[in-house]
Amino acid sequence: MKRVTAILLGAGQRGADVYARYALSYPNELKMVGVAEPRKERREEFAALHQIPAENCVETWENILKRDKFADCVFVCTQDRMHFEPVVQALRKGYHVLCEKPMSYAREELLEMNRVANETGKVLSICHVLRYSPFFVKIRQLLDSGAIGQLVSIQHIESVGYWHMAHSFVRGNWRNSEETSPIILAKCCHDLDILNWLVGSKVKQVSSFGSLAHFNAAHQPDGAPERCMDGCEHRDTCPYYAPKFYLEHPKAITDGFARAVSIDISTEKILEALRTGPYGRCVYACDNNVADNQVVNLMYENGVTVSMTMCAFTEYCERIINLMGSYGQIRGNMEKNTIEVIEFITGNVNTIHLHVPAGGHSGSDISMMKEFVKLIASGGTTSKSGSDASVESHLTALAAEESRRNSGMPVYFE
Repeated sequence: MKRVTAILLGAGQRGADVYARYALSYPNELKMVGVAEPRKERREEFAALHQIPAENCVETWENILKRDKFADCVFVCTQDRMHFEPVVQALRKGYHVLCEKPMSYAREELLEMNRVANETGKVLSICHVLRYSPFFVKIRQLLDSGAIGQLVSIQHIESVGYWHMAHSFVRGNWRNSEETSPIILAKCCHDLDILNWLVGSKVKQVSSFGSLAHFNAAHQPDGAPERCMDGCEHRDTCPYYAPKFYLEHPKAITDGFARAVSIDISTEKILEALRTGPYGRCVYACDNNVADNQVVNLMYENGVTVSMTMCAFTEYCERIINLMGSYGQIRGNMEKNTIEVIEFITGNVNTIHLHVPAGGHSGSDISMMKEFVKLIASGGTTSKSGSDASVESHLTALAAEESRRNSGMPVYFE
């Protein structure tokens, strides 16, 4: 198989530490040959890891894309509101594109990105990693085989995790929809995408309810300062006390949250960053506005109904799904990689324990990269998570947010 060459735009946690890392694990399949990243320490670290020459290591994506094409594809992993222009320019330059989700926060940009991809004939694959997970692939196979007869309804729970919410959506980059996008798009567009994929139909109607119930000034403890390290007397009773999380919680290391605070994750450097940086703020004194809980109800054209719940207040970051059919039921937990298939006629319960690759999203990240690299190397043009399908989930998320902001009023698709 031909070795694919790629350029990374945005050397953050997902771009550098997940997608591009595939090149370090499988150097015979993927080679990173360029990077654009405004933060000097991130840019230089990435260039050194991948042995990228200095001339291909730049601050801005504009500097990379104004050059003659020198790779097979581009990974667009900039912030949410910075995807549109580099995606469109890269496609028109002749690159295939892997774009981090969400594609965009704006309907017009979503449609234009998809139009340009179709016009140029280049692959525009969106990082809807759940489509590649052994867990959801198996559920789709069970549905297609008729294991539970006619699919009638789905209940889906996206358990965000209290620590993930505090890090990413209260203190972090995705805290404010005016700067990025609403959480139902930023966090859950790939949940909506996987539901669309499992149902196999288009959404007809959406309604949604939710709020910023807890992470606001009304719940700030008496006497709590604006920064955790400024002598907060609630350090032993608050689950969101920043130094405890970034220095003691295992997820701070395994999921890379500590590196978002400081590339140097020594105790000294993390504490220094928490004294002045955004991750040291009290969770009740941030400029966040995204919902910390939301329910979305979907009616599909084929009659299937779906209820999806997103909630911050869970111990685990996990997805739990319940699919109900005319002849049986499927219950699954993605984090545990277990699926139960219950047959109504016999009463049999078949429990499936999946073996998955190591890595994020229960093996989905590496599975997606493997398929994307293979697609580009073989000259293929059809991605399992291409922009045609991905636009649908994004529009559904935008409709859900519209409904939430309008007291749950239904939004209808033509």
